Amino acid sequence: MHRISTLSLTVATIGIAAIALVGCSTSGSAEPTSGSTVAVDAPAAAPAEASFENNVLTTKDVRITITEVKTIQVGEEGNEYGKKPVIAFWYDTTNVSGKETNPGTAWILLFQAYQDNDPNAENKLNVGMLPDPAFLDSQMNNIKKGGTVSHAIAYELSDTTTPVELVAATNFGQDEIGSMTFELK
Repeated sequence: MHRISTLSLTVATIGIAAIALVGCSTSGSAEPTSGSTVAVDAPAAAPAEASFENNVLTTKDVRITITEVKTIQVGEEGNEYGKKPVIAFWYDTTNVSGKETNPGTAWILLFQAYQDNDPNAENKLNVGMLPDPAFLDSQMNNIKKGGTVSHAIAYELSDTTTPVELVAATNFGQDEIGSMTFELK
């Protein structure tokens, strides 16, 4: 119900804006009369807003560049307290739009990790403990427009041989941007 009223409001707003734009025309043409048809120039289709290739995710709001990937066994530095081996990603997040964001939230909203080792169901990996204590105090810092902040994240592996597919998507995972596969080392 909420979506319909929002859509109706948006359509009504667009209609009012179109009428206002026609009324403000400086071309010297007459204003349209009731029931007449008016041609309105529509903007060209927008270019693709997002991509994920060569370790770089680009959206209209952020650019996330993966700088390092490594598998960390239980007990090793970066996974001292974990109960499962992890795959860890180090990355830089740049705030492109100026919209409020931080490196941890930007990653979590845009990425999901999977291991395709279950013949019957998707195996979405759980986020593990922070693999690099250097980011403990800065992980929730807001990034200024044009600024870049480094961070790291880890996912708990279900085995140490099946590659990990990292999927970038918007709209809570509904609209896939792209994916990359990482072999475990």
